[in-house]
Amino acid sequence: MPVVSALYRYPVKGFTPEQHDELVVQDDGRIAGDRVLAFRFADAVAPEDDGGLDSWPKSRGLALMDFPALARVRLAFDPRALRLSLRTDAGLIAEAGLDDAGRRELEDAVTAYVASTPDARRLDRPGVLPLRLIGDGETSRFQDRARGYVSLHGEASVAAVDAAVPAPVDSRRFRSNIVISGVDAWAELDWSGRLRVGDVAFEIQRPIGRCAAITANPDSGERDARLLRVLTAEFDQDEPTLGILLLPSAGGGVVRVGDRVEFERG
Repeated sequence: MPVVSALYRYPVKGFTPEQHDELVVQDDGRIAGDRVLAFRFADAVAPEDDGGLDSWPKSRGLALMDFPALARVRLAFDPRALRLSLRTDAGLIAEAGLDDAGRRELEDAVTAYVASTPDARRLDRPGVLPLRLIGDGETSRFQDRARGYVSLHGEASVAAVDAAVPAPVDSRRFRSNIVISGVDAWAELDWSGRLRVGDVAFEIQRPIGRCAAITANPDSGERDARLLRVLTAEFDQDEPTLGILLLPSAGGGVVRVGDRVEFERG
């Protein structure tokens, strides 16, 4: 029987995850506490319109796609105190609250960190600086897609990719909310219809097309595997794809590690 093997949420868009034993799926189809903050470029602090929904394109803020060195930053976020801590193996980058002074401290520290990495040249583009930390620390809004969604992939699919390349590949590269075990590699890409995870029923939306974020080693921040090409060349995909997008079909609920996963074919 397929089961949930790991759960993740990402308080700050583009930064490292928090691993949890349970996550709250909101009625709107997002994970509570997921992508509640984002470091945006100076000219992108307001949302764009996408069919009447607010959209925050990741190309206009700090994201692993363009700033792989972010993977070296370890994040701790206290949602009650609204306090964010960022550090690397070399030590603390910054720790501050989300008041105006704290945001400026975090923005300046993250700017200085990125400027010290090989990604620094991307800060020189017009409209990028000064970086702005936006979001209230509570509202989930900075997902890659305006609609939000919950993301899921199978452990076996990631293991198949890992076996195809010399670099280490684990689930962290693919930044899903839900990871499951007990299904064959790539099986989830063929699913349509409904999926039940514990007590929460989902409608399967579509597979997840992947970007350059997956080429970044989640420990070193280096691009050490050409996984976009691997997915198309080694696994005969038209577009690099891994995992699926879900929306709750009857309101939200709580998903937990160990929950049974039941697929109903559409």
